[in-house]
Amino acid sequence: MEPAIEAVNLVKVYPNGVQALRGVTFQARKGEIFSLLGPNGAGKTTTVRILSTLYKPTSGEARILGHDVVRESRVVRGLIGVVSQENTSDDEMTGFDNVYIQARLYGLGRREAQEAAMQALRSMGLEEAAHRRVSTYSGGMRRRLEIAMSLVHTPQVLFLDEPTLGLDVESRRELWDIVLGLKKQGVTILLTTHYMEEAERLSDRVAIINEGRIVAVGTPDELISMAGGDAIHIVPRDPGKAEAILRTLSSAGYKAEVLGGAVVVPVGDARREIVEIARLLDSGEVLEISIVRPNLEEVFLRLTGRRLSGPGEEAMVMSWTRR
Repeated sequence: MEPAIEAVNLVKVYPNGVQALRGVTFQARKGEIFSLLGPNGAGKTTTVRILSTLYKPTSGEARILGHDVVRESRVVRGLIGVVSQENTSDDEMTGFDNVYIQARLYGLGRREAQEAAMQALRSMGLEEAAHRRVSTYSGGMRRRLEIAMSLVHTPQVLFLDEPTLGLDVESRRELWDIVLGLKKQGVTILLTTHYMEEAERLSDRVAIINEGRIVAVGTPDELISMAGGDAIHIVPRDPGKAEAILRTLSSAGYKAEVLGGAVVVPVGDARREIVEIARLLDSGEVLEISIVRPNLEEVFLRLTGRRLSGPGEEAMVMSWTRR
């Protein structure tokens, strides 16, 4: 089956010399949700902008439903919808007017554009707010309006670049339901995110991207299996003490390693082992000791040596903290 989205050795070097992409290659199948998971600066947005014809690659190729994004850019633009990180709607216009203008820009006639705009707003749960100024919308409503604008011409491929960035938990989950509903309608979706829960919940397949390179591709379960079983994470009060903690644990027979500033200990029975490990360590040297279940955060950490999430975003089931 011909892929819906195909990137082949994409390289992007900006005029200031910064190399954003270093040979990005992946395929997204028709009808699936394919996610690019990585931290800020990993190359996610640059990849989306190349695939959506906004940027030209320095080298490499990309195709949407078989059409080259550089040589056939006009055709590609009719096949895709794009929701960028930034809101593009006009605050002083109504939601309807924003979507209607978008429909007209895609070549729909006046009556057809009116009908399409209302249908798009209805599908996003914005029918009652259609004739209100966008400046009165909540953050979640504005993101739904952006999706309505991107869907008004019924694209076959939809790019969602960090669509839930800055939203509260409730609004984020509402948007997840919308994305899953679009998949049921047969829309191919490329999603960029740095939220591991978002990638796990929504994606058929995930590509982990770091420093402009794809480091792993697979289903969430396939990637999580790479992390093994449970692990105990030990965060030293002084980052320079990580190696000393590592030596202490190694001398006691534990196989540990230093990753992302923490000492990581793969274990079998985490609840029993965390007590034994805590006894081995000097409480004055340890800031936090935690049990971490396998997830995409763990996979990213093992593949890159870096943490993906920010404070408070890690899924820890047990944590002893010494302050």
